[in-house]
Amino acid sequence: MSFRLEPVSFDDLPGWRDDDPTKVIEAMRRCRKHVSNKPYRTGSMGISVDDLMPAFSASSADVDTADGARAFFEKHFAPFRIKPEAGSGFVTAFYEPEIEVRAEADETYRYPLYRRPADLVDIDDTNRPDGMDPYFAFGLSEDGRISEYPDRRAIEQGYLAGRGLEIAYAKSKVEVFFVHVQGAARLLFPNGSRRRVTYAAKTGHYFSAVGKLLIERGKIDAATVSMMSIRDWLEAHPDDVDEVLWHNRSFIFFREAAVEDEHLGPIAAAKVSLEPGRSLAVDRLIHTFGVPFYIASESLTRLDDGKPFQRLMLALDTGSAIVGPARGDIFTGSGFEAGERAGAVRNPADFYVFVPKAAAARYGHA
Repeated sequence: MSFRLEPVSFDDLPGWRDDDPTKVIEAMRRCRKHVSNKPYRTGSMGISVDDLMPAFSASSADVDTADGARAFFEKHFAPFRIKPEAGSGFVTAFYEPEIEVRAEADETYRYPLYRRPADLVDIDDTNRPDGMDPYFAFGLSEDGRISEYPDRRAIEQGYLAGRGLEIAYAKSKVEVFFVHVQGAARLLFPNGSRRRVTYAAKTGHYFSAVGKLLIERGKIDAATVSMMSIRDWLEAHPDDVDEVLWHNRSFIFFREAAVEDEHLGPIAAAKVSLEPGRSLAVDRLIHTFGVPFYIASESLTRLDDGKPFQRLMLALDTGSAIVGPARGDIFTGSGFEAGERAGAVRNPADFYVFVPKAAAARYGHA
């Protein structure tokens, strides 16, 4: 996808002087710790971890005021507006569900969340079979051959049964499906303990939005579609659930983790905990994790008490539906209320990328 970067000033950013980006600096500290062992891959835009390191290193200093945080970013970055060749920017939102589970299956709790199976292997250009779609990053390794992994329908019909891969069991197939969509969840056990599951791998199939399917079939109004309206429709039509969910062949596998900090989200693709309200999922092929983005949307008012969304965020995650230079997914937090906030976010937005000062001249910023 073609786009250009337009140099702007910080005063050109709508609402910049009212934003408090101190939490973004805290998230950058976590990124710095991770990249000291394994740098992030550079996206096609070209901003590298080496470019980011001066800001990452400076993030260790205490910054506890909004003015100080804004001064930090003004010192270390130059803002550019992302101008797609066609269309405009667009944001959605995601959250970390909390679901009640059981460690063992019973008549009510019988829908499993699975660990990664041993026969699922990573695929790249070195081992991809001739003719396999380059999109597939995972496949089935069987008898020395790699092929397409069984899809959602095959797995839910028993392909993985008997392997001991079940992490826990939920009481609703729809609930499990939305954990797959979000890529993480907090699991609530009867004894009050909590565990977290985060994304480990997937079958490799394309993600197919069931909301789009229901709109095309005239089941849900496109003007009012949301995560909650999709969930409500599925819960109200139990006989149709399998057929609709199997339309999305992609299936997600998880790893277990402790809930170490109640205020932070799960560890995401950038290998650091998500900061609620300040973490953004981006197109990983274009953007580099750890890069700050300023997002401004006049129509997105549900996240800031009726005010337009104007906030600095950090690229910490990605997703198969997040495609394009000005496409983002906002992490709203964990639990039911976070899901309510995230569910109806589908808004046009202006995207501004913060390029490290040392690299800004490459993009035409004085």
